[in-house]
Amino acid sequence: MRSEQEANRAIEVYADTVKRLCMMYLKNYTDTEDVFQNVFIKYVLSPVSFKTPEHEKAWIIRVTVNECKDILKSSYRRRNVPLEDIRELEAGHTETDSAYDDVIEAVRELPQKYKDVVYLYYYEGYSAAEIGKILHRRENTVYTHLARARSALKERLGDDFEHDT
Repeated sequence: MRSEQEANRAIEVYADTVKRLCMMYLKNYTDTEDVFQNVFIKYVLSPVSFKTPEHEKAWIIRVTVNECKDILKSSYRRRNVPLEDIRELEAGHTETDSAYDDVIEAVRELPQKYKDVVYLYYYEGYSAAEIGKILHRRENTVYTHLARARSALKERLGDDFEHDT
């Protein structure tokens, strides 16, 4: 079990990463808060000793992804509609106004395997090799998923979509 000081340091360092990743998966603040708590409880209780800060971050990301997937698989989640979706439908607004929101929404609509690599590559700055290790995929598979994600984003967002390769 880790000390309170270690837990506070981890929360300070990784809180934004965990919350952003959760929002990409869950699109729901309440579920994000639940996963956030679960991730750091697992961190405190975990006997794993981390060799490097990168190893620790990869572990946190992997646990976060697994927790999000567990929530998405739950029968409760499948039978309910988020309140935000109802409000959007009632207001008649299904598309956002800003270009940034359009990109975020387009990324959210990607298949999960593409969302994962896009998030880790563009938001967290991991290389394809590092993403492969985190997600237990081959490096070439990561490159393929990135290329397909970019293609899908360009198709959805039009010719104005630009990306770094």
